[in-house]
Amino acid sequence: MAGNDGSEGRYASPPCMAGEIAPDYFDPLGVDPEQARDVARWRRAERVRLRAERQALSVEARGAVGAALSGHLRDLLADQFGDMRDRVFSAYWPIKSEPDLRPLMADLHGTGVQVALPLVEVKQAPLVFRRWTPETRMVRGDWNIPVPPPQAEVVTPDVTLAPLVGWDREGYRLGYGGGYFDRTLAHLSPRPFVIGIGLQAAELATIYPQPHDVPLDAIITEDGLQVMHLPEPAEQPMEGTRWP
Repeated sequence: MAGNDGSEGRYASPPCMAGEIAPDYFDPLGVDPEQARDVARWRRAERVRLRAERQALSVEARGAVGAALSGHLRDLLADQFGDMRDRVFSAYWPIKSEPDLRPLMADLHGTGVQVALPLVEVKQAPLVFRRWTPETRMVRGDWNIPVPPPQAEVVTPDVTLAPLVGWDREGYRLGYGGGYFDRTLAHLSPRPFVIGIGLQAAELATIYPQPHDVPLDAIITEDGLQVMHLPEPAEQPMEGTRWP
């Protein structure tokens, strides 16, 4: 990839600075606004704690985490989808000590997978996914995060990664607090298969899910697959009928 640090775009990768956009974000349609505010305060404190722990990892430890996650992710994709050729796989650009999966992105591209990155193009709106390749000349977004340029193709993901600050065994993620990811999942139809990517040490007993929180389909850490929600079995036809 050839970076273009001098470009001044108005785009940004959403798994990044969303907490700075709306740090008090909670669903106003929640049943108990006071409880929602308590949860929002607790989540802010947990984000600070968990991000500090992640930041404290050595460069070597981060590299080992990224390599382990890439291996587990390859296994999950193979088990669930087999040949990923021509499918759209949305990844993320690592920031703030997030696991770095860019080598995996390049490898998947080389096998015929369409790799994309999510962007905030309109604030408080669902994310947009633009095509990425190792040759993409990236531009700088609102927070100086490299993103595909405006002319990159817009695509709809079949599989998307969700970086985690924290996670629980019910499949809920503690993100950066902007609400963009949940908003996007509610908007996409059909919904992509969503895989949370995070550290084993970031496991929480619960994130106290609120009405806007959307559980993920799977969660992977450096220790392997931690959460897997299998799709509901298809409804069987009634006796004497046939599927069209």
